[in-house]
Amino acid sequence: MSQTAATAVQPKMPPQIPYIIANEGCERFSFYGMRNILTVFLISSLLLSMPESARAGMAKEIFHTFVIGVYFFPLLGGWLADRFFGKYNTVFWLSLVYCAGHACLAMFDDNPRGFYVGLFLIALGSGGIKPLVSSFVGDQFDQSNRSLAQKVFDAFYWIINFGSFFASLLMPIFLKQLGASVAFGIPGILMFIATIIFWSGRKKYVHVAPVVKDPHSFLNVVRTALVTKVDGQSRTGLFIAVAGVVVAMTALAQTPTLGLVPAFCLALVTLLGFGGVGAWIQLDRAYGVHPDATVDGVRSVLRVLVIFALVTPFWSLFDQKASTWVVQADSMTKPSWFQSSQMQALNPMLVMLLIPFNNLVLYPFCRRIGFELTALRRMGLGIAFSGIAWIVVGLLQLAMDGGDALSVTWQVLPYALLTLGEVLVSTTGLEFAYGQAPLAMKGVIMSFWSLSVTIGNLWVLLADASVKSPTVLAQIRTTGISSTAFLMFFFACFALLAALIFAFYARSYKMLNNYRQA
Repeated sequence: MSQTAATAVQPKMPPQIPYIIANEGCERFSFYGMRNILTVFLISSLLLSMPESARAGMAKEIFHTFVIGVYFFPLLGGWLADRFFGKYNTVFWLSLVYCAGHACLAMFDDNPRGFYVGLFLIALGSGGIKPLVSSFVGDQFDQSNRSLAQKVFDAFYWIINFGSFFASLLMPIFLKQLGASVAFGIPGILMFIATIIFWSGRKKYVHVAPVVKDPHSFLNVVRTALVTKVDGQSRTGLFIAVAGVVVAMTALAQTPTLGLVPAFCLALVTLLGFGGVGAWIQLDRAYGVHPDATVDGVRSVLRVLVIFALVTPFWSLFDQKASTWVVQADSMTKPSWFQSSQMQALNPMLVMLLIPFNNLVLYPFCRRIGFELTALRRMGLGIAFSGIAWIVVGLLQLAMDGGDALSVTWQVLPYALLTLGEVLVSTTGLEFAYGQAPLAMKGVIMSFWSLSVTIGNLWVLLADASVKSPTVLAQIRTTGISSTAFLMFFFACFALLAALIFAFYARSYKMLNNYRQA
């Protein structure tokens, strides 16, 4: 009888999970397939009407504007799913938008306006579904089988890198040999297949209904804290938040100089920064109006946002492997069959190797010598490793600027350092944030994590815009190095400084455990 009872309670994998995993594999191939050839295509084809010296800079600007959109639209997707349509419907319909974007890239490979519409649709579709698919996986589990959820999330991360590896390896070849229309069409076909697979499991999924409007949501608690007046107390927090609105409007006024997307994102960052500081100062005023646990949750989120802000320099460096590093690889020696974009295949390949290496070798070794690699220590080290990777890339650029012909294989070292940083930051950051936020704030944290990537790419656009100034260019010339090498060392210092500040903040950070009870 005991054996029968033990057998009866064995958790079972939900039968709908393969549909979601297969959808993710095809979708990630489609995304990385187009993303990893985008910079090369822009330089070699779409921007040919521009002076040759300006093409790389414009391609980099377009690429990072696109990435900003991809990681901004999760805010929209999460809101639509939570308030109106539910996760399944939102993912399905935005997936069709995603497919339309791929179709535009394939059809308008010689038409800038149509091509940019395609990039916008892909950013909307890909970004909109980004926070939903992983949480949709969680919806398929309950108390009886939630122990199997971690295996599925591991499979998720593996399939993402599997798709990225083959997309990075194959799509540059397709672009060269078959042309842009086919090279952008193949990812579109994969995305359509992903949508069909996802749709096929519609009758098997667990569908969680959208939630009603929450009077104790994150934004409502922040609003209460800022506007509540207490006799005999100043309203410093509100004044800081209002100052943020003024500064944000000033940033928007810079649209003719910076461009719409950078100016808008800078305004958003300003509102978040000033508003967060103001809410923190007056947060005690929300007690009594909202449940104590909810106000404490908002305080936890605000503390985590400081961590996210310090991680944004990492994303500045990481996403430039598909722009700045590709441009550098173009100037390096390599076999005639090898395309510069193919170097990006190193990243997912190394991720698949480093994750088991870290878990089986590095972390146990550190524990044996008495050094526990906590979540915050991993993230701080990851930011530092990204800075070291960019020091190496900068040294390579100095050698090339001096006339040395370097092989593209020299980029293996910075790729290894950057990927180690990614594993330490990316795979740790979400788990850390999830554990720090209360259950009601998990979605807020997910959105802010995506937004940190947007802000990281914003720093890239602002830095590139700065070096176009004649005054700044004149100052760079006095250093005796090229503006490209200067920016590389600038971003390296940016990340190392962030890692240092991160280490100081982490020392006083009190860890929480907000996982739900079994």
